[in-house]
This record gives sequence, C-alpha cells and structure tokens, in this order.
Amino acid sequence: MQDSIHPSKIHATTILCVRKNGKVAIAGDGQVSFGNTVMKNTARKVRKLYSDKIVSGFAGSAADAFTLFELFEKKVQEYGGSLSRSAVELAREWRSDRALRRLEAMLIVADKDESFLVSGTGDVISPDDGILAIGSGGNYALSAARALYNHTNLDPVQIVKEAMNIAADICIYTNHNIIVEEIGQ
Repeated sequence: MQDSIHPSKIHATTILCVRKNGKVAIAGDGQVSFGNTVMKNTARKVRKLYSDKIVSGFAGSAADAFTLFELFEKKVQEYGGSLSRSAVELAREWRSDRALRRLEAMLIVADKDESFLVSGTGDVISPDDGILAIGSGGNYALSAARALYNHTNLDPVQIVKEAMNIAADICIYTNHNIIVEEIGQ
C-alpha cells in the first residue's frame, strides 16, 4: 500500500483487529479522503462474511478493496470456510495476477481461531499478540491497542473502540465514526 498521499487517489483509513479471550473484534473508521479533502465520513470498511463466521476490514482504494473482498469471499466459499487457506490463496493470486497486482489495498481477516493481514506483495501475516492494524492511522491504533491489551481488563470490542478513538485524535485521515464487528464466544 502506498504511504504517500497522491491527490488523484482515495486514501485514508484505520483498521484494527484485536483477539483476546476467545473473541475477536475488527474496527474501522468511516473517513474517505481525496487528497486533503474529506469526501465521506460514514464509509463502512468492516464486514462479516461466510455466515458471520469471518470478519474482515480493508484499507486502501475503495474500488480495489471491494474487488479484494469479492475475491476473498470466493476463496472462502471455495475452501469451505478455511480462513488460512483462503488468505494464502488470495495472496498467491493477488501477487501473480497482472491486473490484481495493481490493486492498492490491504485486508485484515479473522475467524474464531486465526487473524491475518493479507497484502498484494504475497504477505499473509498472523500476529504474535493477536493485534493487527493497517491504514493511515494503523500505527497509532496498534500502539494504543497494545497498551490497552496489556494493562487493562477490557474486552476486544472495548479495546478496538478506545484505540480507534486515540488514532482518530492523532491521525488527520481517521475519524471518530467507528464501526466494530465481533465474532467469538
């Protein structure tokens, strides 16, 4: 994913995933920016898939991300809900297909057992601590989530909400319109 802001592309979001005590929550903010202009405040960048057994969130160009969502959903169906196999196969296809390689987006996907960051460079990363973040405010949200995870008794939904609000206070490309999806116990 491109880090610099290019005025001809839609950028900016923060997606955060936290897994704790058999539950997983993914949160995303609602801001869509075009260069230095906020175009939308209520975009929905997280969703449940596969009969609400998988939760996912995207960062990057909206059209590219929706393309990846569709491809990922097909992989999940093809591999009978196996998150790890679906993520690996999506990354493999994304990296090897000439058209898909041009997509500027990243995904975080999770089920009751696993969480992965999936990128177009072939990365399929599972975190050691159960916390993943992507997007403009990803590092802010990740830092806040790790502190909350290690020093509070908050559940995953509370952690992602608090960490996303901290990121929104710091990152100009992240807003306070936070949408959270949760699966588990």
